[in-house]
Amino acid sequence: MTNKIYRSAQAALDGVLFDGMTIMTGGFGLCGIPENLLAEIKRAGTKGITAISNNAGVDGFGLGMLLNTRQVKKMIASYVGENKEFERQYLSGELELEFNPQGTLAERCRAGGAGIPGFYTKTGVGTLVAEGKEHRTFNGETYILETGLISDLSIIKGWKADAQGNLIFRKTARNFSPDMATAGKICVAEVEEIVPVGSLDPDAIHLPGIFVNRLIQGKFEKRIEQRTVRKRA
Repeated sequence: MTNKIYRSAQAALDGVLFDGMTIMTGGFGLCGIPENLLAEIKRAGTKGITAISNNAGVDGFGLGMLLNTRQVKKMIASYVGENKEFERQYLSGELELEFNPQGTLAERCRAGGAGIPGFYTKTGVGTLVAEGKEHRTFNGETYILETGLISDLSIIKGWKADAQGNLIFRKTARNFSPDMATAGKICVAEVEEIVPVGSLDPDAIHLPGIFVNRLIQGKFEKRIEQRTVRKRA
């Protein structure tokens, strides 16, 4: 059996990173993002990245770290509202953006992982999203063609995994990650806990280990994106 467990993020990404690569990053907001792997990509200095992610993190954390160091040349995303540096780079023409409706982005990743080169959707018809895309009519309704997405590398964060890479996510942290894992030529996962093979209920596994190439156990800050508290009475 191939050993998928690596001692660190640096070891897990050794020989994988290169300038100009496409990287899918799982998670939703700051929930379920691969903190350790993103920090290692920053340290490695990989440049010219096309980043595929639901969002661009926040200033100085998550994908925001790679924006601060100008390592990202293009974002394929669906929400970018929490990052002032992203806004600055985009408006100044320093950063390319391919904007997607959120469900369309998820389906593009799923399609890429399933070997589906394209699909038709009604989402975005009649908006800027549809500009330059093929239109087609089905049953009297107009649809646009969207293409599937694949990446050189997918990095995801899970809750528990066994040594074979079978993986369980926890709640919102599951968003985008399973689909992105299947769409990466290489998938590296970081988890909170690695358990012995056979200790996970097969019916509870969200991502089969066949889609996970490398695995690390990480330490997580788990920042809250927008902390809102009410004053004590």
